[in-house]
Amino acid sequence: MKQLISFIRKEFYHILRDRTTMMILLLMPIIQIILFGFALTTEVKNTEVAVLVPTHDEASSRIIDKINASAYFDVVERIHTNDQIQPVFRDGKAKLVVVFEDHFAEKLHQTGKAHIQLIADATDPNAATSFTFYASNIINSYQQELMGSTKNPYQITPEIKMLYNPQMIGAFNFVPGVLGMIMLLICAMMTSIAIVREKEMGTMEILLVSPMKPIYTILSKITPYFVLSCVNFATIMLLSVFVLKVPIAGSFISLVAVSLLYIFVSLSLGLLVSTLTSSQQAAMLISGMGLMIPVMLLSGMIFPIENMPVPLQWLSNIVPAKWYIAAVKTIMIKGLGITAVLKEVGILSFMGLVLVTISLKKFKVRLE
Repeated sequence: MKQLISFIRKEFYHILRDRTTMMILLLMPIIQIILFGFALTTEVKNTEVAVLVPTHDEASSRIIDKINASAYFDVVERIHTNDQIQPVFRDGKAKLVVVFEDHFAEKLHQTGKAHIQLIADATDPNAATSFTFYASNIINSYQQELMGSTKNPYQITPEIKMLYNPQMIGAFNFVPGVLGMIMLLICAMMTSIAIVREKEMGTMEILLVSPMKPIYTILSKITPYFVLSCVNFATIMLLSVFVLKVPIAGSFISLVAVSLLYIFVSLSLGLLVSTLTSSQQAAMLISGMGLMIPVMLLSGMIFPIENMPVPLQWLSNIVPAKWYIAAVKTIMIKGLGITAVLKEVGILSFMGLVLVTISLKKFKVRLE
């Protein structure tokens, strides 16, 4: 019995000394329950809405106020011409545009009929279906309220238009999200064991005494995986276009350029994990499970980020996949060029620079 207790004590000491294992065992469940508890929701909240009202009147103002007062929508933009609708979607200012017809209230009271057009960004068809349904219900509730107060058979007809994906094909949303997740996980896992493997095999000493500069060592670790990742990207794109029938509506060169930048960021993230861990097992756990959950929940590939609490929305900004998926949707689905994703390109470039700098610094510390 004493021998058993001694061995149990030894195992406890062994686990407690391993900080990486302790973090995985104790922190990972906390992080997972917070992320799944708050991010795992199909509700539509705080959807940005733009309104186009050619003729301002009481009826249109009442409907706009009801839309803005709901938990589902935030009226963030008021436009004045039809030519402003496309720029609103292109710049990501709104996901739904509510267009009132000319002399809305006048036609409603004179003829008993009026029309409202709901134009939705359908790059995410599930979300577009949800918020057009909610907007239609709000319009219908105003119609019922108006009929109850005047006893007249008013009819307000919402006309729904799905922009960018009128057929509501799920692959249009699925492909950019899965592309972002697969590329990040594969690239990070490949490079996360690059330096750790050298430590476990005992060949790190050769690198430490070699005259090669640390930056060259890091680049030499990244380059082979960068080439393999490019092959993976080409394979995924071929399957997406020819098997899943997802068109590349925008510039293919822009799509490739953004993807190569994202591959570099993903490889740099894996390399950072490699410099911070001491075993291949820990590196694989962090780069696999540790990255997969944030990518799935906080990148917008499954659940809209605007539905989440504000702290999680802030946290999502450090997930590279969020910016890449947004850029891919803009280029592939919306048909825009590199100028429309300069913000995403700038953020990904900054992330890559920071990750490589930290990896280089950690590697230099080990050289000492």
